[in-house]
Amino acid sequence: MVYLDYAATSPLLPEVIDAMREAEQRYFANASALHTPGHLSMNKIEEARELLAKLINADPSEIIFTSGASESNNTVIRTFEGHKIITSPLEHHSIIEAARVLGGNEKPALYSCMLANNEIGEFLPIADVVKKAHKEGGSVHSDLTQVLGKLPIDVKALDLDYATFSAHKIGGPIGVGALYVKNGVPFKPLIIGGNQEKKRRGTTYNTVGIIGFGAALKYLLDHKTWEIYDTKIRALRDELAQRILEEIPGSSLNTDLKNSLPNILNASFEAAEGESIQLYLDAEGIVVSTGSACASGDIKPSHVLMAKTGDAEVAHSSIRFSFGLDNTEEDIDKVMAVLPGIIDRLQKISTIERKTK
Repeated sequence: MVYLDYAATSPLLPEVIDAMREAEQRYFANASALHTPGHLSMNKIEEARELLAKLINADPSEIIFTSGASESNNTVIRTFEGHKIITSPLEHHSIIEAARVLGGNEKPALYSCMLANNEIGEFLPIADVVKKAHKEGGSVHSDLTQVLGKLPIDVKALDLDYATFSAHKIGGPIGVGALYVKNGVPFKPLIIGGNQEKKRRGTTYNTVGIIGFGAALKYLLDHKTWEIYDTKIRALRDELAQRILEEIPGSSLNTDLKNSLPNILNASFEAAEGESIQLYLDAEGIVVSTGSACASGDIKPSHVLMAKTGDAEVAHSSIRFSFGLDNTEEDIDKVMAVLPGIIDRLQKISTIERKTK
C-alpha cells in the first residue's frame, strides 16, 4: 500500500505502540487518585505536557489535554460565546460551524486563523491577523494541527493566545489532543464538573492516550522531524507535483509550493471527478483524499477550494496527496505508474467539456 493521506491521520509510530502497551500494564490507575498508582499515572501525563510545552515554547501550565482538535477548537469558540468571532474562510468546520452557532454581533473579541490549511497546505497571514486583533483588543487562536512536527513552532514568537493540536496527525493515537491557553487570557471550560486540568476540563484522564501522545511528541523532538520534512519530504512532494503537471494533460495545482507546508499537495484534474480518482487509486493500493465532502447524501465541493478558486469543477476534481516520514521515491513512481491512465480514462467518459487538450 502507498499511503498518502497523512494529513487525515497517520499510522501509530512503533514507539507510541510500545508506550501505550506499557501504559495499559503499568499506568492504568486514575491519575486524579491520591494513591501511588494514581501518582505514577499523573507523572506520565505531566511528562507529556512538558514535552508539548517544550516543542511549542510554552509553559506546561498553559497546556490542556483534550479529546482532539475539534474539542480544542470548540473550547476556544465557547469561551467567546455571544461575542463577534472572526474566522478565515479556510478554517476547519469545527471552527466555522462553532463560530456560526455561538458567535454574536458585538465588537470582534476573537480572531481564529490557521497557520497552515489542512486541505491545500498553504500558509495564512497569521502575523497580520495577530497584529490587527491585538490592536483592537481581541484575542487570537490558531489551529496548528497540521503544523506540529512539520515546522518549528513558537507560540510566544507568534504571539498567540490559543492554539490547537492533535495527536493522530503526528503518529499518536486518535482521540487525544491539546489546547494551548496563554496564561491570563479569557477561558471558559467546555466540560465542567471535575477538577481535572485545574478545573479547565472535567472528566477522567485518558492516561493511555496522553502517554501515547507524549511518545509521539518525544519522537518529534528526538528526530527533529521538521528538518526531515523540509528536506526529504518537500523534495518528494515537489517531485510529484512536477510529474503530475508534466505527465497529465489538464492537471493543475491548488497548492502554492513556495508558500505551504512541505508535505501537502492538492491538485485538480480537468474533467475527472475526485471521488472517482480516489476510488481508482484505492483499487491500486494508493490512499489519498478528495476535495469534496459527503454530507447528508449530497456531494459538496470543498469550502476551502471554493474560497480559493471559486470554481466548483476545480474543487470536485481535486485530490490531496499528503506525505509522512515513511514515504519514499518508490511511492511517487507507483502513483505515476497508474494516475495518468486513470485520469485519461475518466476524461474520455466525462460529460464535462475540457478546456485544455
